[in-house]
Amino acid sequence: MLELKKIAVTGGLSAGKTTVCQVFKELGAYVISADEIVHQLLSLGTDIAKQVIHLLGPDIIDGKELNRSKIAAKVFSKPELLAALEKIIHPAVFDEIEQHYKQASTEKKHPLFIAEIPLLFEAEGETHFDCIISVESAENLCRQRFEKQTHLPPQEFDQRMNRQIAPKLKTSRAHYTIQNNGTLEQLKQNVKTLYTQLTQV
Repeated sequence: MLELKKIAVTGGLSAGKTTVCQVFKELGAYVISADEIVHQLLSLGTDIAKQVIHLLGPDIIDGKELNRSKIAAKVFSKPELLAALEKIIHPAVFDEIEQHYKQASTEKKHPLFIAEIPLLFEAEGETHFDCIISVESAENLCRQRFEKQTHLPPQEFDQRMNRQIAPKLKTSRAHYTIQNNGTLEQLKQNVKTLYTQLTQV
């Protein structure tokens, strides 16, 4: 059997990455989310959580996990602190993705391995993958989705986008692009078309 193709899905804020990955999953791909991995890594008691608490202080503890909003507030205006945090988290995320990839390769049940990684290029993680898919959507649509999903003020969208590489640049560095400017059905069809292409290569 051919080696399982390892693919990263990235893109701008609220472009539709999670929806794209959900469709890939429905089609039979093994799908893992970097955000879900970070959530697990920041559970109290993990080595990563201990390192983050040591870096940022115990006031980020919220119940049985670390409060990501408090973490973001602490590092947002301090680039050196953000860099230190990313140095802890990013390698751990890619290690965890690699473990999932090995598991999926052993199972031999899935035609593709998909990892949703919003900050793939920012974390310099593109070399971990065989190919990269960028999900692209018009900025006004991304803004609408972001505000609807998070109920955060509009300036929060701009602040978060300013910490990322521009979506157009992500697209230029990706192997494939999925446009998400239409209906959900159109998006699903775009994913199905690419799925067929990727499983035949």
